[in-house]
Amino acid sequence: MSKFDVCGIGNAIVDILSFTEEAFLAEQGIAKGSMQLVDETRSAQLYEKLGQTTECSGGSVANSLAGLAGLGARTCFIGKVKGDQLGTIFTHDMRSVGVHFDMPPVTEGPATANCLVMVTPDAQRTMATFLGACGSVSEADIDPFLVERSAITYIEGYLWDAEHAKAAIRKAIAMARGVRKRVAFTLSDTFCVERHRADFLQLINEEIDILFANEAEIKALYQTDDFDAALAKLRGACPVAAITRSEKGSVVLTKDDVEEVPAASVPEVVDTTGAGDLYASGFLFGIVQEWDLPYCAVLGNRCAGKIIGQLGARSNEPLAQLVA
Repeated sequence: MSKFDVCGIGNAIVDILSFTEEAFLAEQGIAKGSMQLVDETRSAQLYEKLGQTTECSGGSVANSLAGLAGLGARTCFIGKVKGDQLGTIFTHDMRSVGVHFDMPPVTEGPATANCLVMVTPDAQRTMATFLGACGSVSEADIDPFLVERSAITYIEGYLWDAEHAKAAIRKAIAMARGVRKRVAFTLSDTFCVERHRADFLQLINEEIDILFANEAEIKALYQTDDFDAALAKLRGACPVAAITRSEKGSVVLTKDDVEEVPAASVPEVVDTTGAGDLYASGFLFGIVQEWDLPYCAVLGNRCAGKIIGQLGARSNEPLAQLVA
């Protein structure tokens, strides 16, 4: 028996959310809809120019784990924070929603990571991320107790930017596969895909059991503007792939089947931050419950639909009611 349903390895980030105009992004030289890495100085400069902000814990895999815990799954997280104010906020938030997180904070080096999430009137989010302490995840942080006793190990592509984090990911994958547990991976971002395309293709073809991506990311991965052509190349590369398509819902791909699942009805889109993360929450919850894949996607779409009706990527309401 597994002690945990899902062990997540990812960036421990506090999101700083703000509504802004497209003109502000253009003025700052930031591509709308992108995620760019910034240093601590640039992060502080942008923060000073933003309007009213809201702070909440974030990070792609961390968001998914929080969603999973809200659905009733047993989850644990491997990630790094510093012993500062944002580190305390992140740790408290993860534990308060039921995610097991007991890694000691670092005492030296960069501050806890933050992500400035700038939401434009069309609900699109643009992110400037200071990786800070979370970029220091290394092989020493991969706890065999957590990985080997989890049914699924879930990893985010964002971590691939640091060499020591890359080594940590490879160690975790080897541990999970060594005890015949499944590995899930999210491509994270088109810019991340473009930086690491060759490595990501190798992971998908050889190491990954469940892949998450959105339409833009999968097109970027296979360097095509044709979604169907991208699916044709992906099909059979890994056992299961779940591709989100915003208002078009999602596509679940296996070697033998292609299932298109409609999006959930959303009264009003407020902020798309975390839509893919919460889709992964619902989908993985279905996987650990041994549901058929289309039902996993239905719950994933419902969770994504719920989160885009509010500001931020941590649900303001219980997600367990969506399971019914």
